Amino acid sequence: MVHPHRRNVLHVPEPLDVHEVRAVDGYPITLRRHGNPDGPRLVLGHGNGFAADAYWPFWSRFTRDFDVFVHDVRNHGWNPVGDPDAHTIPAVASDLDRVSREIDQRFGARPKAGVFHSLTAMAALHAGTSYEYAALVLFDPPIMLPGRATVELERLGAGMAAATRRRRDRFAQPSDYVELLSEKPAFARLDAARLDLFARSTLRPAGDGDGYELCCPPEHEARLWDTLYPFARKIDFGAMACPLKVIGSDPTVPNSFLPSVRMPEILLIEYDFVPETTHLLLLEEPDVCADFTLRYLAEQSFSTS
Repeated sequence: MVHPHRRNVLHVPEPLDVHEVRAVDGYPITLRRHGNPDGPRLVLGHGNGFAADAYWPFWSRFTRDFDVFVHDVRNHGWNPVGDPDAHTIPAVASDLDRVSREIDQRFGARPKAGVFHSLTAMAALHAGTSYEYAALVLFDPPIMLPGRATVELERLGAGMAAATRRRRDRFAQPSDYVELLSEKPAFARLDAARLDLFARSTLRPAGDGDGYELCCPPEHEARLWDTLYPFARKIDFGAMACPLKVIGSDPTVPNSFLPSVRMPEILLIEYDFVPETTHLLLLEEPDVCADFTLRYLAEQSFSTS
């Protein structure tokens, strides 16, 4: 059992700047700027049902030296809940395009690197702005492993969607959500402080004033699972216009449930994996993942040194 009074509390600092980005359909996305405005520029994105602030233990490693921009996927985190029919993978990819261009327009055009996880990693592969990035680092994008049949992948996506739709979405206090997460095998490798940060980052006060609710409603999250793998099959690594590295979770670890890369694609991209991690590798081993990222960016001459 997690005891809230015994854990350290992680606090995400106030952003240097907060800017509203309007998506193509008018949906408002809250962009936040952290770190060193004079440093190399990083743009970060998160996974389905998560929130950018939950990744603070990871991206805090960059704030001393890098100009860091974070935002939540539509209907997640700081963003309002909108039309579920507009909550699609093409919309998320289009939003990444808009965010990239708005950063240049609002804060001045400079070289930037993208660091994305899971859903946003796949969306970045569908977005049309890879030519705007000096490099992309994609953590555990849900693409296909060798030997897994299409029907198996579709079954996996359908199972995730069904489980998401059954998910409890209301809590009296964030600590109640922490207790629930602590019982789930998928979150077993997160310590109490990171579970607490995850809960606070993915909950908001309920609209009716009765407790807290998930920032991303289960139906919105499930709709992305419904179509995740059909879009995963459409990725063309050869069309990417910038250097690219994929960093996966350990395929031998239980609960590393999202397939990462097909064997033919390994010939087109740089690929590595973080040992002893699951799909939540950025939350489980933030320092190791940051080291992987920094090494690759340095290899691309995109660093502070």
